[in-house]
This record gives sequence, structure tokens and C-alpha cells, in this order.
Amino acid sequence: MPKHQRTFSNKTKFHTQFFFRKFPALPYIFKWLCISLIIGALVGTASAGFLQSLEWATNFRENHIWLIAFLPIAGFLVGLLYYYFGKDVEAGNNLLLENIHEPKEIIPFKMAPFVYLGTIITHFFGGSAGREGTALQMAGAIVDQLTKPFKLDQNERKILIISAIAAGFGSVFGTPLAGAVFGLEVFLVGRIRYNAIFPAFLSAILADWMTNLWNVKHTHYHINFIPKLEFLPVLYSVLAGIAFGICAATFSKAIHWVGSAFKSKIKYPPLRPVIGGIIVAVAVFAMGTTRYIGLGIPTIVESFEKQLPLYDFALKMIFTIVTLSAGFKGGEVTPLFFIGATLGSALSLFIPLPFGLLAGMGFVAVFAGATNTPLACMLMGIELFGAECGIYVAIACIVSYLLSGNNSIYIKQKIGEAKNRRFENLNDKSFSDL
Repeated sequence: MPKHQRTFSNKTKFHTQFFFRKFPALPYIFKWLCISLIIGALVGTASAGFLQSLEWATNFRENHIWLIAFLPIAGFLVGLLYYYFGKDVEAGNNLLLENIHEPKEIIPFKMAPFVYLGTIITHFFGGSAGREGTALQMAGAIVDQLTKPFKLDQNERKILIISAIAAGFGSVFGTPLAGAVFGLEVFLVGRIRYNAIFPAFLSAILADWMTNLWNVKHTHYHINFIPKLEFLPVLYSVLAGIAFGICAATFSKAIHWVGSAFKSKIKYPPLRPVIGGIIVAVAVFAMGTTRYIGLGIPTIVESFEKQLPLYDFALKMIFTIVTLSAGFKGGEVTPLFFIGATLGSALSLFIPLPFGLLAGMGFVAVFAGATNTPLACMLMGIELFGAECGIYVAIACIVSYLLSGNNSIYIKQKIGEAKNRRFENLNDKSFSDL
């Protein structure tokens, strides 16, 4: 190589090294920008397809109520699918959390089509379930396949799965900021992994943008009146938060207890959703309403518009616990939104706050208590209902989080920082160890 070319090459190399020493975050930013673009495109598209399929399944079922009679058979088929072909992905969201704490083998891609099919069948035939669990599992299974092509190490793979969770949550609910914080917050109670903050936010925003590009619409909620911030409304918000926290803890404990009962009483797993399906189908036809199955979005919207009876939240809780504990697929979060919003609306019978505000507070606060993600739920409340209700939502989420105790719907969620100093010995333990 001629001398002048060597000199130029050495100068270029020197300037490049100097540049990266001066801005050490640039390689990290560039790498995760590329990965996040792929995550956003893949997860946003998957969420869009899932949401459209779910809307079709729900509308078809509501126009053909007789389909609910076949829920036990549908449950048996889903049970067979997972028992013979999907044992390694049956843990669902807990498998994602487990791989963040202790990365093992790549999450099998089959988790995505399995949980998609299982959830659509659950809703098509009348089970009571949500959608976030499916979105997170689809996102995790799809995105984890990028580990080998990008030659990611264990720590980078943790960031990858966190980003997938953020993208799945943000795109399925249309709340990218809450989705990002949920991904950072959900796996370790009381702590946030800040080295994943850039890809988590970017992935969630891009995935939500991609879902919108597919022209998928999210439900909008409106709180008609928000009182001026004064002592009494704040006190009432604390009281409401206590009720939401107790409700969250009850749901978390009950769903695990009923799930254990199904497993202990029915040894052959595919038969569990048969029994659960019979209970749900008989209850629906006996009551003569489909109000408490599926996502329950119309009832959630109704809770913001008028005062609802106290039994709405309790019945939804029972239907959801039976459905999911029996082995049907779907998420817990949208049912928790239903439970929280209807409970909040009903609490206006006793707590002198507007039922719309209480519904919004309950919508996110019960979820905060059941998943131990108060920061994500505060942001979700602001994204969905507007910043004006932010302080009331924050109070409800914090109180609910504290009052829900050492409980979670995710048994592989770990305690990073105990809520009370008396329980510091539980730090770094998962809820499955308690």
C-alpha cells in the first residue's frame, strides 16, 4: 500500500476510534436501533393480525350464540394440542419472565401460532379471557428468533425479550409508553432494568405505529368530569385504591388456587378445559347473557357512562378464573380492566367521586396490583384517559400496588425490592417460591 494511502487509513482509523471513545453509546444505539426496527415491524404486524382476528371471532360468536355450547369440545382440542405438542411452551408469559431471569434455550417459535390459535378458539366459543398474554407470547416467540442471527449474548438476549414484551403490550393496547415501562417493570418487582430503556421504548413505539399503519383501531375511553384536586377527593382516591388492591390480591390468589385445584382433581390435562368449558357454557345459558365472556369491551365502555351494579365485577372475575384456570388460552389483563372498571363504577355508590373517574382508576389500579407494575399503569391511565386524571390514577395505582401484598398473576415474576421492610427476606425470590 502506498505511503499516502497508509497515512490516510491510519488517520481514518484514529478519528473513528476517537469518535467512538468520545461517544461510547453510539454502537449500542445503532445496534439496538436496527434490532428495534425489526421488532417493531414484526410485532406490530402480528398484533394487528391478532386484533383483527379477535374482532372477527367476537362478532361471529355474538351473532351465533349457539357456538358457546361447543366450548367444552373446543377446550378439549386446545388441551390435546398443548399436551401432545406444546408442553415446552405451555408456561406462556411465565416462560418469557423465566428467560429474562435465567436465559436458557431459544423460545420455540411454535409458541406464537399455538397461543394465537388457542386464544382465537377461546373467544370464538365463549371463554372469558383477554389478549395481552397472547400478544406478549407471540412477540416473545417471534423476536427471540433474532438471538442467533444477531449473535446476542445472554445479557443482550434479556434486553431483546424485554423489548418484545414492551412491543407486544404497547401495540395490542395502543399505549406505547405504558408498554415500554411494563416491559422494564414486570419481571422484577421494585426495580427497573435501565440498560433496556432505549430498545424497550423504541420497540413499543414502532410496534404501535406499525399496528396503526395496518388501520387497526383501539377502544377509546372518556372520563366526563374530573374534580379539582383537594383533600377529600384525594382521601376518597386512597379508599378506592384500597378496594382495588384487595380485589387484585383476591384475583391473583384465586386464579392460582383454582388452577391448582383443576390440576390436583383432573390428572389428564386435556380434560381440564372440558370441565371448565361446561361450567362456563352452562352459566352463560342459565343467565341468558354473554356479558361476562370474551373481552367484555362494551361493558368496560359502559362503566364510564353510568353507575354499574356491584355484581358485575364479581361475575367477570369468576368467569375469567374458571376459563383460564381450566387451561384455556388468552390473557388476564383485559378481564382485569373489566373487573377494575366495573368495580370502580360500582364504588361510586359509596365513594363520592364521579363514576367515570372511579372506573378509570379501577381500570388501571386493579391491573397494577395484580401485576405489580404501578408505573406502567399510571402511564396507561394518562395515555388512555388524559393527563387531567393523572394524580388520581397515580394514587389508586400506588395504593393498590402496596395493598395487593406478595401476590401476582405471574408466578415467575421476582421480587427485586419488597414492598415492606418486614419482607426483605423475600428479595430475589419468585412468587412460585413463596
